[in-house]
Amino acid sequence: MKIYIIGIGGTGVSALAQYYLSKGHQVSGSDLVSSEITDFLKKKGIKVIIGNSEKNIENDFDLVVYSPAVKSDNQELKKARGFKIKSQTYPEALGELTKEHFTIAVSGAHGKSTTTSMIALLMTKAGLDPTVIVGTKLKEFGGSNFRAGSSKFLVIEACEYDSSFLNYFPKIVVVTNVDKEHLDYFKTFANVKKAFKNFIAKLSPDGFLVFNKDNKFIPKIAKPKFKTIGYSLKQKDSKKIKNVLKVPGQHNVSNGLAVLQVARILGVPDQISFKSLSEFKGTWRRFEIKEGKVKNKKITIVSDYGHHPNEISATLAAAREKYSKQKIWCVFQPHQHQRTYYLFSDFVKVFRNAKINNIIITDIYDVAGRETKKINKEVSSEKLVQKINSKNIIYLPMDKLEHYIKENIKAKDVLIIMGAGDIYKLVDKF
Repeated sequence: MKIYIIGIGGTGVSALAQYYLSKGHQVSGSDLVSSEITDFLKKKGIKVIIGNSEKNIENDFDLVVYSPAVKSDNQELKKARGFKIKSQTYPEALGELTKEHFTIAVSGAHGKSTTTSMIALLMTKAGLDPTVIVGTKLKEFGGSNFRAGSSKFLVIEACEYDSSFLNYFPKIVVVTNVDKEHLDYFKTFANVKKAFKNFIAKLSPDGFLVFNKDNKFIPKIAKPKFKTIGYSLKQKDSKKIKNVLKVPGQHNVSNGLAVLQVARILGVPDQISFKSLSEFKGTWRRFEIKEGKVKNKKITIVSDYGHHPNEISATLAAAREKYSKQKIWCVFQPHQHQRTYYLFSDFVKVFRNAKINNIIITDIYDVAGRETKKINKEVSSEKLVQKINSKNIIYLPMDKLEHYIKENIKAKDVLIIMGAGDIYKLVDKF
């Protein structure tokens, strides 16, 4: 097949592109900007065009897949539909794959990527040879967010945004937590919970629900036809997992408990599961630890994807636990004006209570297609810092960050660079 992908640089979409390539299809696509991901895809042999143009669409394409961020008036998508080429969103295309495999879908407001990665690596080490589509890069997969397997198993990260996960047909559903997230789409928390309830209800009678009993918002299904297995930090396996894990934080212990339950469903012996969890080194931008240097002074850098108040709280708590005697800096880039607006008071509370020495909040990262002019005017990083009103928290624009940090950070300090936008580029400066 000849397949074209609009928005090919997205994390999930790029993994799907690699899946098609692994099956021998001819794959090409476009994205608005170049990135680490588009460069990686080019090295894999996928033709990537930077920029949108209807000239990119040929009438002999068999399939056009597009990111959920792509609008209906996109010129490439309009041209494809004009040619009557089969066109699917990324969730629709992935949904077709879930029908063909024994699919394990990991959902939740937080912890999806880490939990999906843990499950994928454990299954690989157990010889189950899964195909994997995940929203982060793994060193074990050659720096990719995709693994081609030859078995019946497919492990995917199932995002709730745009109710995408309702397109999937899994045999095992993992719900790590339910939280006030993606309110730009859902509008109310009640709608978030309803979407998760609908997703869980899709499980077939021979399916399994693995859920976090510590999260009170995970919806209950009355008289479920499938099997339900809960996990909790209060259970005895929790201490054992904490002792073997190399990645810090109670949230990762909880993720590990979910993984253990999935492994038991699949018949993997606990001995293999605990060994695999003990060898888990983390993933790209999930408390990713690097060595840095400023004016010949060694510092520790933590690159983290956290962008929701509860994710930030968990990461900063884990950092203070791990680096209990060191001075910790945090540079945070809010992700999307709408998220900052809807969760403004939660952000204020988290940063006021954070036990971190110095916090710098920089400009909000705009997410294309998901912002409104009205909200953009009402919220800003400057207003957030003013409301927090704490001596150790300041606002700095992006172009001032590198100089300020290099002038003020000391040897052996810890620098957390956090956010889901382009703030990760700051890591390379050190």
